[in-house]
Amino acid sequence: MTHPDAPTRQRVTQALRNQRIETPSWAYANSGTRFKVFPQEGVPRDPYEKIADAAMVHRLTGVAPTVALHIPWDRVDDYADLARYATDQGVTLGAINANVFQDNDYKLGSVTNPDPGVRRKAIDHLLECVDIMDRTGSRDLKLWFSDGTNYPGQDDIRARQDRLAAALREAYDRLGDDQRLLLEYKLFEPAFYTTDVPDWGTAYAHCLELGPKAQVVIDTGHHAPGTNIEFIVAFLLRAGKLGGFDFNSRFYADDDLMVGAADPFQLFRIMHEIVRGDALRPEAGIAFMLDQCHNIEPKIPAIIRSVMNVQEATAKALLVDADALAAAQRAGDVLTANAVLMDAYHTDVRPMLAELRADMGLDPDPIAAYARSGYFARIRAERAGGQQAGWGA
Repeated sequence: MTHPDAPTRQRVTQALRNQRIETPSWAYANSGTRFKVFPQEGVPRDPYEKIADAAMVHRLTGVAPTVALHIPWDRVDDYADLARYATDQGVTLGAINANVFQDNDYKLGSVTNPDPGVRRKAIDHLLECVDIMDRTGSRDLKLWFSDGTNYPGQDDIRARQDRLAAALREAYDRLGDDQRLLLEYKLFEPAFYTTDVPDWGTAYAHCLELGPKAQVVIDTGHHAPGTNIEFIVAFLLRAGKLGGFDFNSRFYADDDLMVGAADPFQLFRIMHEIVRGDALRPEAGIAFMLDQCHNIEPKIPAIIRSVMNVQEATAKALLVDADALAAAQRAGDVLTANAVLMDAYHTDVRPMLAELRADMGLDPDPIAAYARSGYFARIRAERAGGQQAGWGA
């Protein structure tokens, strides 16, 4: 399918025009490995400057109108003012991400800690995040817990699940009618023996128990090697429990590389299940978020590239001939069914996306447009001095 016909092209471009991808405030800040955080010139010094950078990404791509916040990294005195600033910049505030993993008190866990005082502190932070959602107009409370154990016998595995359930229930009950709790999972790290939310099944079970406003987040880097992530996508879509993605890419573990960098075919397969489940539309409620650490590459161009990578995988998924695929599947024609998918995957969609951007009044090449914009030279000069934002800031 190197030359899609006019009706197909119109269908695909309309879906791509309506696509929405949320960028994370922390991806614009300094980050690094366990060994070193590498500072860069022009990095934001506060949440307002992060939002300005996110707005630049949206102006160049046209599909990134929201920016996720991380508390306390993005704590301000007046969240309503921050929301107004975002609107003035042409974006809005998205998911509020809680942080219960950086304080010394959380060495043995946060909401599952054996100390009730530490658990109370962690739960209060989750409730604070819902308060912030009320002021920013955010829909989603996104929760990831580093809680777990390193050694057999360190703590009671079942008791930790009970503590987790109680904390989630208190946060869930605080949500407003139009707010959601999105529960993320991670196979391991920083806990190495047990992780309290290690996989999609654990997250799914807790969300089922909580109710309809609780859904699962899939971080594409949080799985064992060889995990079929698109199966998880299909299952959770079928169950109505897929709330969103944290898109990134991995070679070994939770690498947080640009989405599609390591395995673009996997990203295509994931987006195929999204298209198959009619979940690409914003009204479907799936939050397509980036969650990446740009340690050695420039921040804003890397995020633009990630947005473009998601767009390309989505375009290819939209080009799959659904009728031909279904016919081959019904006939048990294994080779034809696979060929239908591969035909779409091997289509060069970049010219079509360039034309779409031009039709939207955007530069066909967002990376080149950023390089010509002079934005980096301006922020490098304006942001000289002060404390750069980064991990823990």
